[in-house]
Amino acid sequence: MATVTELLQPVELDLETLLNDLRALIGAGHPILQAAAEHLFSAGGKRLRPGIVLLLSRALSPDGELSSKHKRLAEITEMIHTASLVHDDVVDEAATRRGVKTVHSRFNYRVAVLAGDFLFAQASWHLANLDNLDVVKLLSRVIMDLADGEVKQGLYRYDAGQSFSNYLEKSYCKTASLIANSSQAAGVLSNQSQENLKALHHFGRQLGLAFQVVDDILDFTGSEQQLGKPAASDLASGYLTAPALFALEENPTFAGLIEREFSEKDDLEKALNLVRNSNAINRSRDLAEKFAKEASEAIKWLPDSSSSRALFELPDFVLSRLY
Repeated sequence: MATVTELLQPVELDLETLLNDLRALIGAGHPILQAAAEHLFSAGGKRLRPGIVLLLSRALSPDGELSSKHKRLAEITEMIHTASLVHDDVVDEAATRRGVKTVHSRFNYRVAVLAGDFLFAQASWHLANLDNLDVVKLLSRVIMDLADGEVKQGLYRYDAGQSFSNYLEKSYCKTASLIANSSQAAGVLSNQSQENLKALHHFGRQLGLAFQVVDDILDFTGSEQQLGKPAASDLASGYLTAPALFALEENPTFAGLIEREFSEKDDLEKALNLVRNSNAINRSRDLAEKFAKEASEAIKWLPDSSSSRALFELPDFVLSRLY
């Protein structure tokens, strides 16, 4: 199976330019914010989201070339994503991300909150300068969804009574909205029909949901090394994801452990065993596969090119993290 780097190969040079441009765009004369931003954009990371925007932009372009607006859209996508990670890490009190110290542990919480705000503000400014109201609407929606998803996630902690649709809605807001709306925005800038724009949004939505469900499965099955954080850390924090919700359906006694917030000695261990010994992981896998398949179906109409072939491989790549 291809690695991310291989998949993004058709836009490898575009992504290099993107990182250099981002560093230049952020140079705002605030030494601390600049240091925080530099740190963020050099902290490795897969650059999958701007990569998708660049692949789509090339796949939709009659001559395979990128316009300056498409490039800027990819930069804005990465800014929004990075800003949301900085704030997520503050909320989750995470010390590292991808093996690199988080902004708040390298500087302090105040700087991290400001750096996240600063990136959102920068993204909004560059977005407005694209002079395309439809694109502004799509990406402003993402910034709203990200905040909404973070709030929802906090509200439903340790709530064994939450519905599966709550979980999907929160996953859409936190993970899929950015991919869906930036994919559609790439189509807007390429003057695509309404039908194609809907298909691009659906592609991003289902791909993002597949990505999230896979992440949630790995929280139960992955090693600390693979995850970059302790296994079952979502469950321990009271975030109930697909595997936990499926296990709850099968075994209602699980609710007791959740509602007392795993406060007794072996509670978390018991909970983990409950999930692992149920059908929950398999059901979650089926769900991720369904989302991935729907993502592939949504872009069948793209003309053949190295970029569209990479996009077709993406859903399978997302699933391959499970095996």
